[in-house]
Amino acid sequence: MERVEYERMHAVEDRMWWYRGLRRLVAQVLDGALADSTAAGPLLDAGCGTGGMLRALGPARAGHPTFGLEYDAIAAGLAASKAGCPVVSGSVNEMPIGDGTLAGYLSLDVLCHGGVDPGRALEEAHRCLRPGAIAVFNLPAYGWLLSAHDRRVHNVRRFAGAEVRRLLDRHGFRVLRSSYWNTLLFPVMLLHRLVERDDAASDVRDFPVWLDRLFSAALAVERAVIGLGISLPFGGSLIVVAARNG
Repeated sequence: MERVEYERMHAVEDRMWWYRGLRRLVAQVLDGALADSTAAGPLLDAGCGTGGMLRALGPARAGHPTFGLEYDAIAAGLAASKAGCPVVSGSVNEMPIGDGTLAGYLSLDVLCHGGVDPGRALEEAHRCLRPGAIAVFNLPAYGWLLSAHDRRVHNVRRFAGAEVRRLLDRHGFRVLRSSYWNTLLFPVMLLHRLVERDDAASDVRDFPVWLDRLFSAALAVERAVIGLGISLPFGGSLIVVAARNG
């Protein structure tokens, strides 16, 4: 990812509606999955960026110690400082982690990145997770929505639900649940993508307070619906909870 995008993420991720909504949704589905899992060991935020999600998880989650992995050394340092948790420098394509050591694995907007081989990353996740351990993936939805922002952060792929299920199945995971999200705001997102220029400003920025609150409220409604076990049929992002097969 371009250096300036890491700097923007570090500066606004605690304030911006999208990051706050993502963290709350991830924490919600992760906690539910961990409650049904018997796997022991730490939780890894694989591709933790500048550490916002890692700080939200805390030093331990449901009795599991947390730590991060980040390819960019400067971002890894920022993440460790922000979260107060260990952060290892390395690639999700080849993780410096022992076999069968993890109880949980988070991959938030990582498999979409140009520097990541999705198949290899999933093989590595499978290797490092214990049987029955939990993996949570957040992914940008729909390849036809690739945008100027995607290019700026070096995203080269977006995903559909059926595609992700097939990908996970091929690499030793079973999907426990899957839902699109950012559904209520999807028409706004679509309109923005249709009219934006190739040199459009980054999507990562501060929004007016009233607009941030409005967008946050929309995500809160979706989070409540997903919490009831309902999967949303479309949206700007896709969240998937999976378990490692034995």
